[in-house]
Amino acid sequence: MQLGLSVSDSDVSSFTPLVVLELADDTKAEAITWLLNRIRDKQQNGGAELLVNQLLFPAQDDQKPNPNVFVVGSTLQRLLNGAEDVGLFKEFQDGTMRGFTYANRESFKDFNGDGEGFLSDAECQYIIKHELDTLRAKNEEHVPGYPKLKLYPGKSVVRRLQSKGVLIQYFPLHNKEDLKRLSFSWYKKFKLSLQPLDDIRHYFGEGLALYFGFLEYFTFALVPMALIGIPYYLFDWEDYDKYVLFAVFNLVWSTVFLEVWKRCSATLAYGWGTLSRKKAFEEPRAGFHGALGFNPVTGREEPVYPSSKRQLRIYLVSVPFVLLCLYLSFYVMMVYFDMEFWAINIYNENPDIATSILLFVPSIIYAVVIEIMNLLYRFAAEFLTDWENHRLESSFQNHLVLKVLVFNFVNCFASLFYIAFVMQDMVLLRQSLATLLITSQILNQVMEAFLPYWLQRRRNKKVHKRMRRLMGDKELPLLGQVQLETEMNTYLGTFDDYLEQFLLFGYVSLFSCVYPLAAVLVVLNNITEVYSDAFKMCHVFKRPFSEPAMNIGVWQLAFETMSIIAVVTNCALIGLSPQVKAYFPESDTQLILIVVAIEHVLLAFKFILAFVIPDVPKHIQVNLAKLEFDSLEALKKRKHMLQSAQADLIMRGKNSFPQKTKDMFGIKY
Repeated sequence: MQLGLSVSDSDVSSFTPLVVLELADDTKAEAITWLLNRIRDKQQNGGAELLVNQLLFPAQDDQKPNPNVFVVGSTLQRLLNGAEDVGLFKEFQDGTMRGFTYANRESFKDFNGDGEGFLSDAECQYIIKHELDTLRAKNEEHVPGYPKLKLYPGKSVVRRLQSKGVLIQYFPLHNKEDLKRLSFSWYKKFKLSLQPLDDIRHYFGEGLALYFGFLEYFTFALVPMALIGIPYYLFDWEDYDKYVLFAVFNLVWSTVFLEVWKRCSATLAYGWGTLSRKKAFEEPRAGFHGALGFNPVTGREEPVYPSSKRQLRIYLVSVPFVLLCLYLSFYVMMVYFDMEFWAINIYNENPDIATSILLFVPSIIYAVVIEIMNLLYRFAAEFLTDWENHRLESSFQNHLVLKVLVFNFVNCFASLFYIAFVMQDMVLLRQSLATLLITSQILNQVMEAFLPYWLQRRRNKKVHKRMRRLMGDKELPLLGQVQLETEMNTYLGTFDDYLEQFLLFGYVSLFSCVYPLAAVLVVLNNITEVYSDAFKMCHVFKRPFSEPAMNIGVWQLAFETMSIIAVVTNCALIGLSPQVKAYFPESDTQLILIVVAIEHVLLAFKFILAFVIPDVPKHIQVNLAKLEFDSLEALKKRKHMLQSAQADLIMRGKNSFPQKTKDMFGIKY
């Protein structure tokens, strides 16, 4: 059934396609008609007031194309009004960042003429996503054609369709010209310069730009550690003074690194207009379900799920499952140690080149097993967190992050803690740390860069071949682009990227005094990571919707927690060193007390340093205070104008006003 215009690019010449919306191929015709009408309808009628057209792909020999693919766009006027609705911040004429209002549009710095080019593609697509997500059910009891697919007044139509599989996906389209320019300035030429973060933010949004900003900052921050670690490693400094100095430098570095990053992220977020942006009211997740009830905040009818049931699921199922996984991780670790002792015994019996190589085999196998276990656990953690039925996406993400971080920390570092503090074998600790770090980096590069690139190239060739066979010489770039991007993998967010950096930070900070070359390896890894991640975002994954962000969120707390653990670990390693033990040959208790005292002093210094370094630079604090002051002054001025108008009306004569005017200004007599 044809519900829109047909296949050629001229069919969508009336507007620029920004978002692709794909419904299931067996979706009922009345449901499609109803949804398209709701998307096109005026805002005052409860619609999104967006432009939408259908794309009809030609029939193929091997498979029938999905007829229910649509492109969505908008008029410039609608986008500007939407920018005000979502609370977008833009640069004012005086250089400050202010919430955009259509009435004051001429006062914003880059607003020229009718506003063409004022909003970036990412902002336009974010506005369209917001309008689609907030398209709410009115008086419909169910989706037309689906009597069992109930609708609740005031709830998101798109989320409801998505949760029931009627809506397969909706994603923003790439802009070929902008993508080509970004690719050239970002990764297509090797250069020793900063990343184009403003261009990344302009194309992908603030959330992804902040990740690449953090990746860049982390890499540069590791350079001093790497420069100090190289001579330490090459000359094998083992005397007490240098050992302690490197550990103390590591602890100070980890604190300063994180505190200065807060200032950097605040500067970036202020320049991008997200630092003072109010968080939007969070709607329930698409997968949230429960009995029908009332939301006490909105007063709307919606599914509700008792918190007690969720807590029971967490503590009676999720927590025991996580503990079971941790037990399996410890069991695998003990198997690894058995393999390690076996390899050492073979080497001791016959020390040659072959047996010396054999010494590294158990660690390599263990590193591969760790990555496999992390991957399997990630799927299980997502399933469990979804089963817990969290109402909000933020709650879902927090519980998922907690589960994954706990398991990954134990799975990756438990063997190193065991070697360091139970076996107290510093030579084996250095060897294991190096092998685990190098093997995990190689596996990550293969899994995150080379494999997706190879799969995407195969997929691209198939799509191009199919389109050429069907269309011949006729050029249909939009159809080909939509066909290609529809089959691309969906980018699942920065979760895995931050997790990788978190684990690398752990390898550097927890045991760096034993293996100071760790910082060098992480620097080299992150340099390749920048280029591989940039390529993936531009050519392997679908373009993600922009996600406004003012910082790196819960990951800041995760990194800070790791740095606190690093204080304890490094102090304990110093206490276990032979040089330190030589000062206390007869009193282990005294040594323990001194190490604990030093650890407390370093922790106190760490917290004082965190307190002394402001999270937000002074000039940004002043600008934010000025913005708040101007807002209060504007409110006072408006209130004064209303009072003056009311007094003027009263002076003109009470009886000359209609009752509606009296009620408006509170005139009682």
